[in-house]
Amino acid sequence: MKKLLADLPYSILDLATVIEDKTPADTFKNSVDLAQHVEQWGFKRYWLAEHHNMISVASSATSVVIGHIANHTKTIRVGSGGIMLPNHSPLVIAEQFGTLESLFPGRIDLGLGRAPGTDQVTAMAIRGERFSGVNDFPKDILRLQRYFSAENSGSAVRAIPGEGLDIPIWILGSSTDSAHLAAAMGLPYAFASHFAPAQLLTAIRIYREEFKPSQYLDKPYVLACVNVVAADTDAEAEKLVTSLYQLFKGIVTGKRRLLQPPVDSMEGVWDDYEEAQASQMLACTFVGSKETVKTDLQSFVDQTGADEIMASSHIYDHQARLRSYELMAEVFK
Repeated sequence: MKKLLADLPYSILDLATVIEDKTPADTFKNSVDLAQHVEQWGFKRYWLAEHHNMISVASSATSVVIGHIANHTKTIRVGSGGIMLPNHSPLVIAEQFGTLESLFPGRIDLGLGRAPGTDQVTAMAIRGERFSGVNDFPKDILRLQRYFSAENSGSAVRAIPGEGLDIPIWILGSSTDSAHLAAAMGLPYAFASHFAPAQLLTAIRIYREEFKPSQYLDKPYVLACVNVVAADTDAEAEKLVTSLYQLFKGIVTGKRRLLQPPVDSMEGVWDDYEEAQASQMLACTFVGSKETVKTDLQSFVDQTGADEIMASSHIYDHQARLRSYELMAEVFK
């Protein structure tokens, strides 16, 4: 049966982007303002992601920022998209998210990834002597689930707070590996098509075909994260999105910068190779007026059968970013 945008939940991935001439403190103020607005506009979730040693991303202490956003909102679910579990002890994450759920009951999501969220040198600094150890992502998830279970009350090691709390765990992925795992564990699956779209359709097919119902989920649930840059006209949106293009040029070249102001044209800003590489990564990017974005997002849902759309929007001007999400909410209504 065809899924219409009006039937789907819509959510936000905030990468806590630091813009040129601003600080992380400015970023957090804007994130609070954005979260309060999108809560009113009907967005379901507001997720933040763990990244390290990246000049333009301020959400390295992800659990702390989640608490800050949850504290300044009332109803929207707030969570991680995601916590990079190999960087942490499962017990510590159980305690952190148990604390968040205790403070903000019924509103916390725990999305988990297996990547380091950074470069290898920084990952070594994070993990210390554990860096050379074997990372067993599936076993670490099982440990987390055990810490959250009421049955763990008789164990020698307990997550206080955390034990007995219902904190939804999501598997995040950008390849087919995560699809097999999410299906085997019967957990909801969030795919990072906003920067790694190449295996999206294959991963979704694997996840749905192999899905085993669990106590957490009775049928497959796919959240697809995409880039959305909406404005009152196509031309305005096409200019705004050049900030995103410049950001991805930095990823391609390894010369990362703070989020740059938009430019009238990318001609001369990037070369053919940089454009081609960035365009591959940004294949799931929807740019334009409300009507344009609605048409293109509906085609994406027709193609993927996604159960929920999450949007990331790297827009330099805060008011333009608010307007983009306001238009996106209208698209889904």
